[in-house]
Amino acid sequence: MDFQPSTLNSQLLRGLKVRHFRCFDAREVEFAPGLNFIVGPNAHGKTSLLEAACILLRLQSPRITRLAHVIQHERRGFVVDGYFGVRHLQFYFSRERKKLALDEVEQKSAREYLEIGRVVYFANSDIELVRGSGDGRRRFLDFVATQRDGTYRQALRDYERALRSRNLLLKSSSPRWREIAAFDEPLLSAGQRVAAARAKLIEELQPEAEKAHRGISGAREQLQLEYVPGGGEDFPATLAAAHNEDARLRQTSAGPHRDDVRFMLNGQSSSFASEGQQRTLVLALKLGAARLLEQRFESAPVLLLDDIFGELDLDRRAALLAALPASAQKIITTTHLDWLPAEAEASIIRLG
Repeated sequence: MDFQPSTLNSQLLRGLKVRHFRCFDAREVEFAPGLNFIVGPNAHGKTSLLEAACILLRLQSPRITRLAHVIQHERRGFVVDGYFGVRHLQFYFSRERKKLALDEVEQKSAREYLEIGRVVYFANSDIELVRGSGDGRRRFLDFVATQRDGTYRQALRDYERALRSRNLLLKSSSPRWREIAAFDEPLLSAGQRVAAARAKLIEELQPEAEKAHRGISGAREQLQLEYVPGGGEDFPATLAAAHNEDARLRQTSAGPHRDDVRFMLNGQSSSFASEGQQRTLVLALKLGAARLLEQRFESAPVLLLDDIFGELDLDRRAALLAALPASAQKIITTTHLDWLPAEAEASIIRLG
């Protein structure tokens, strides 16, 4: 990858190199502005390249929680390396250590690195945001919130650290409440910051997701999002009242780790919606997140779409393609391009 700085758009992922990453010993690709398609048969690494792009920009996988699982078999670690505009990003990860570099300078903190590029990731498994447990919905909130607010990541880490310590003490056969109470203050402090950020995110996401939903569904249904706080309306009071329950369960029963989001279509729970309606809902949710980030930072995030067009009917396919922000760089995996309108201009990367 040899890019001249004067030719680079500062909000585009221009190049990506991976080494010892899933099925790839080494692979290098270049991306263009606008539409990019990665085309090839299944099991040839299309999804892995999207995953690598997300890890490069956000230091986390949209598919799994432990990065050790993407290390190529019998290798010690992986490398993702690329250019976002004029900035050169490098990330090395092994089971023993990890290393970040920005413009060839090793970074002690990820904060500046994570301010460079933002991502919204679309996948067929997104339907589990409607069908699955609250874990997936909380991960979605966290993924967007860490990009929306640079302080959120630390608040979440502080909360998870206090929660782990408190739960460890609760697992004792004879819980010492004085020791446990020592973690209540940091748990409440960080938890209230996390809950406030998630509530604000849902408030900002609601109109954007609703607008996107009207566009894809043809304004046939009204989408509503509702934040359901796991700590109740008064987290300190809820935590104090839960001592007996916490002792019985041997874990903390209230707090942001129990947060959820409720999706409603025309006032009815989305769990009763058809599969087509549920897929439209999650597409609107992701498009809403993209619009929210674009408005906040005055530049569109990179959109990574993993083979989702094959699951849509012709009308929804056309509606989604039209709904993708024109200013955003879009990297899309697919097994074929038979469905793509002839007039569409796109860069094509072929695998297999």
